[in-house]
Amino acid sequence: MTQTPPDRLSNNPRSPHYDEALLGRGIGIVFNGEERTNVEEYCVSEGWIRVAAGRALDRRGNPMTMKVNGRVEPYFRDGE
Repeated sequence: MTQTPPDRLSNNPRSPHYDEALLGRGIGIVFNGEERTNVEEYCVSEGWIRVAAGRALDRRGNPMTMKVNGRVEPYFRDGE
């Protein structure tokens, strides 16, 4: 397997950017120099992450998310 995390990854199985093998390997995110554990989706090239917006749910029961812009640095947790 590659040692570089993908440019874009989501933990939602309905997303086209979902990859169960990579998520099973463990992905960590450093966002603007701070470790984040609540990331739903990220994109390195566009510089954003999606995080849950509190406990609010949409009409389908999925958590509401908000996009936050900044510097995204993904890494594999199994390499620690």
